[in-house]
Amino acid sequence: MFTNKNFVSTPVLVILGIGNPGQQYKDTRHNAGFWFLDLLSEELSIAFKRVNKSIQVGFGEINQKPIVLAKSRTFINESGIPTKYLLNRFSIQLSQLLVVYDDIHLPVGKLRLRASGSAGGHNGIRSIISSIQSEDFARIRIGVGSPDDSENQIEYVLGEPNSEEKEKIISSISSANQLVETIIEHGLIKAMSDFN
Repeated sequence: MFTNKNFVSTPVLVILGIGNPGQQYKDTRHNAGFWFLDLLSEELSIAFKRVNKSIQVGFGEINQKPIVLAKSRTFINESGIPTKYLLNRFSIQLSQLLVVYDDIHLPVGKLRLRASGSAGGHNGIRSIISSIQSEDFARIRIGVGSPDDSENQIEYVLGEPNSEEKEKIISSISSANQLVETIIEHGLIKAMSDFN
């Protein structure tokens, strides 16, 4: 495992989870991207450290290839700030960036890996696209289900899933390590074929 001090290699992949900072948002649907990063960091024994006011990162390896795990410390509608920081800090191309986030357009617990695409109504992804002026970055969308017609969308994503929904989401991201390893070793096309 790397520490920030001796991490000199350019990472093959930087994985950014976006969500809202603070304990009050910890268990909300909007923070599903953080849950993915938490699970992955636990499996790889990677600890997060604050390296910038907008981001905390952890350094590690998969199959002896350096990776960076990152969790934004900005609110979700400012996700472009930590994204730009990561691209500059590690001198990586967009092809080395993977963003993980919640998606209300997917059923609860459904994962979708995409190579690029629009924001799809997600304010965090809209901020990233605006900040880096490109839609060409890979992303993992974590399905959190859709609000009822009578339910406010913002209240829904800032609400907590019930125990059954949370279990489905956690179960879907339990393959985080395997998914990321497939991306690194075999590329996005193979990973999309295997996991979508």
